[in-house]
Amino acid sequence: MILILLGAPGAGKGTQAEALATATGAAHIATGDLFRAEIAAGSALGLEAKSFIDAGKLVPDAVTIGMISSRLAEPDARNRVILDGFPRNVEQAEALDAALAHSARTATAILLEVDRDALVARISGRRICSGCSRSYHLTKNPPKHEGTCDACGGALTMRSDDAPETVAARMTNQLAALDDVIAFYRASSRLQVVDGEGEIGEVGVRLARAAAAVGLHE
Repeated sequence: MILILLGAPGAGKGTQAEALATATGAAHIATGDLFRAEIAAGSALGLEAKSFIDAGKLVPDAVTIGMISSRLAEPDARNRVILDGFPRNVEQAEALDAALAHSARTATAILLEVDRDALVARISGRRICSGCSRSYHLTKNPPKHEGTCDACGGALTMRSDDAPETVAARMTNQLAALDDVIAFYRASSRLQVVDGEGEIGEVGVRLARAAAAVGLHE
């Protein structure tokens, strides 16, 4: 099955998806990681994506859908998958359903619900390893040594799209679309809601229970 993890920017999707994937053996597919890999490679796709990401805008649907479809066809993603950062709008959700229509795979969504007034503080504290892309937070999930990744020793940096001047634009662009996606999955009875407030471990326990209830562990 395919589990879609929904949430506003800063809701903790990346951290929770990584932990849940490790616990269940599911493939964790994060659109942000896919795009950053292309950006690091300096590909035409990466340069195109970077221009949108740096401006706090969404990457065009055609680019995103094509990349996700290719990734879902890889061997490690043919059973259980956690999608993190996709779909971002109803058009992408419909495209995913269409892609799955001729297979035995199904998609269901879990929303990490967080008070949106608290999200800006979360976002400004996020850091990403420049070497392995592991995620940290200065207060919620800090590294053992300031500025250094625990896993690979790489330098921790703030993502360009987490800079204060782009956060407001991201919120404006993404929250209205997110509400539409939530409504899309709720209308087809494919939405579970998990309280995303509290310590990372507490949220993880709630998320794991919801994921088990919709069949991710099977």
